[in-house]
Amino acid sequence: MLASTDPELDFGPRTEKSATMRMCAVSREARPIDELIRFVVAPTGEVVADVKRKLPGRGLWVSASRRAVAEAVRRHQFRRGFKRDVRVSPALADETDALLVRSAIEALAIAAKAGQVVCGFAKVESALRDRRIRNTIQALIHAMDGAPDGIRKLDALLRQNAGNNTEPEGFPIITALTSAELDLALTRSNVIHAAVLAGPASKTFLSRSQTLVRYRMADADKTAGTGTKNSD
Repeated sequence: MLASTDPELDFGPRTEKSATMRMCAVSREARPIDELIRFVVAPTGEVVADVKRKLPGRGLWVSASRRAVAEAVRRHQFRRGFKRDVRVSPALADETDALLVRSAIEALAIAAKAGQVVCGFAKVESALRDRRIRNTIQALIHAMDGAPDGIRKLDALLRQNAGNNTEPEGFPIITALTSAELDLALTRSNVIHAAVLAGPASKTFLSRSQTLVRYRMADADKTAGTGTKNSD
């Protein structure tokens, strides 16, 4: 059941926290909030994506896909949903992608400061070979523009360990960020490979990276780059 009497809008990010479903303004289908993106109207009258679901004001929800956001812009769905004149950028779908990337970078930076990230090919390889560390690894990260050889070697090592039941089924391998974006998050140069270790901060990063991947891949958008794959 939707939490709001208005099926399109919520009453703000801090109300009705138990809500787990919202209606997509484009498809008109109720979906879990993890599969949607919340949009609000800024004080300037411009529609912006609230990717962290914390911005004040009433929110309108759209399925977490590039195509759905672009369709909402094309149909003038934000003006209808908010029932007022609003400014909507024609590039809102791309701007939303950029905000999702920034959110993932911020979360990865916090995880790194908390000691929950190992980066660099040699350190990741060593972590995968060390049983004590390996058992705390929650995901591998490869730069989207990384060389295939290094990626293959680490993925093969991961599969070896999976054969010994040391990794969970469907182990995430994240390839949604570029090397430059990983550099920014980890304050290092030429980062291509990293491993995310267990912890609250890394859990936040995984959630945000999954949202980014879902946004890019939900419609099999071939222009959106790669996202997350499984180790099996």
